[in-house]
Amino acid sequence: MKMSKKIIAVLLSVLFVAGVFAACSSNPGKTEGNSDTSKVKIGFICLHDENSTYDLNFINAAKEAIKTLGLTKDQYIIKTNVPEDQQCADTAKELIDAGCNLIFADSFGHESFLINVAKEYPDVQFCHATGTRAHTEGLDNYHNAFASIYEGRYLAGVAAGMKINQMIEEKTKIGNITVTAETAKIGYVGAHPYAEVKSGYTSFYLGAKSVCPTVTMEVTFTGEWYHEAKEKEAATKLINDGCILISQHADSMGAPTACETAGVPNVSYNGSTVSACPNTFIVSSAINWAPYFEYIITQTKNGEAIDKDWIGTLATNSVVLSDINEKAAAPGTADKIAEVKAQLEAGTLHVFDTSTFTVKGKTLTSYKADVDTDDAFTPDTEVIADGYFNESAKEMRSAPYFDIDIDGITDIG
Repeated sequence: MKMSKKIIAVLLSVLFVAGVFAACSSNPGKTEGNSDTSKVKIGFICLHDENSTYDLNFINAAKEAIKTLGLTKDQYIIKTNVPEDQQCADTAKELIDAGCNLIFADSFGHESFLINVAKEYPDVQFCHATGTRAHTEGLDNYHNAFASIYEGRYLAGVAAGMKINQMIEEKTKIGNITVTAETAKIGYVGAHPYAEVKSGYTSFYLGAKSVCPTVTMEVTFTGEWYHEAKEKEAATKLINDGCILISQHADSMGAPTACETAGVPNVSYNGSTVSACPNTFIVSSAINWAPYFEYIITQTKNGEAIDKDWIGTLATNSVVLSDINEKAAAPGTADKIAEVKAQLEAGTLHVFDTSTFTVKGKTLTSYKADVDTDDAFTPDTEVIADGYFNESAKEMRSAPYFDIDIDGITDIG
């Protein structure tokens, strides 16, 4: 059948309009899951530089996320050695002037300065690690993030307990001490007596105690997040006081180096130290920040909301352990860690199970923590339920609030 020229013209017109509509509907950058990466430029603010194991961990994660998401070199800026004072605010403003619409800062003391800038720039997203105030500030553009690192610390403690049991069995000598069940005392170098640090060393101790019931622990503080000389001095102090294994929440190679020199087993933080300490390094726990960075970049480029308090877990690969140094670790450590990790992930084991520790000889049945932080650190929220202390709970906040001094751990100043 022949069609008239008029009918053909009408059909061609309809097809042309439909084609234009389809092309517009499939415009790259507009469809779900294919948003335009050019819509985000992120600025990273770090307290120290690559010489700090803490900051290096963030920097490596930032570069990994940037590579994974395909950001170009002009879409991110990393600022290092930014102190916890007005310079943090000034740096954030410099990053905004440079075109950043997403700012991240990595240290607890950056928070108040970052919040002040967030109030000035409501169209810029601000994200902060280890902070406590996002859920109470009421700002749509300010967010906190942390991870359940207490679970990683617990697993590292299990590795420490395995090593102590091996030393007890072999009657190992550490200095003038023969390791026995009675002399199984470990040491911990802390930066500050904050909840974050207490949560970390308590979970480490409970992990060790779960496999070596007689273990005790001494803790000393440097008053600095990163000070190699003070951390080395602190570790040496603990070793001289009879500690037969050392761990840390401090950011330099000071403590691991002191352990390698003295021949004392060491569990580090934020990355393996095996290259510098091949004879004493056992394992390290760390927060893997790459999943969070990928998340906030993706949310920003999609124009979608960022969680007020984001909590990374073992399941999100945000809590990780380094490779085990088989030369220093006890036999069977990897299998034991895998077993305990599976229990943590399944929810059949809780790090702060109140049946596993006491406070002044008593089991806790109730405890109010300072979750909604104020200047006086006033306890405000019940955190014990179902037989365990609910640390970094989703309905509360991401940053740790475990600040209890439990039996078996001694602060020696």
